[in-house]
Amino acid sequence: MIAVDILADGFFAAIAAMGFGAISDPPLRAFKYIAVLAAVGHAARYCLMTFLGVDIASASLVAAFIIGTGSVWFGRRVFCPMTVLYIPALLPMVPGTYAYKTVFSLIMFLQNISSPTQGSEYLQSMMFNGAVAFSVIFMLAVGATLPVFLLRERANSMTRGSKYL
Repeated sequence: MIAVDILADGFFAAIAAMGFGAISDPPLRAFKYIAVLAAVGHAARYCLMTFLGVDIASASLVAAFIIGTGSVWFGRRVFCPMTVLYIPALLPMVPGTYAYKTVFSLIMFLQNISSPTQGSEYLQSMMFNGAVAFSVIFMLAVGATLPVFLLRERANSMTRGSKYL
C-alpha cells in the first residue's frame, strides 16, 4: 500500500511536469527526463514528509536538489540546458494551496478590516500561509540551483564547448 502511494505520487507529478514542460516547447527527447525528474523529486518529498516527518520547506529543498542534480546529468544526454529539465519538474511542487489561502486571507482581511477579531484571524492566516508558500518556493529555487555551483564544470559544459561533451 505504501509503495502504491509513492508510485502514484510520482506518476501524477510526472504527468503534471510533462504538461508544464509542453508549455515551454522543449525537444521531444526531453519529456521522458522531465517526467523522471518530477516523479523522483516529488516522491522523495512525499516520503520525507510522510514517513520521516520532515517539514514541507526542508523536504522541498532536498527534492529540488535531487531534481537539480538529475538535470545536470540528464542535460548532457538531452543536449539542452538544465533549466529546460528542472523548471517543469519543479512546478508540481509549488505550494498552490498555501498561495491560494494567502490571497484569500488577504481579501477576507480587507473585507473585515472594521472587525478587529475577524481581521486579526485573517491577518494571522495570511502571514502563516504566505510564510509557508514563500519558504517552499525559496527552497525550491535554492535546491535546484545548488548543483550548478557544486558541479560547475559539468553544468557549464552543457552550454559551452568543453571536454565533457
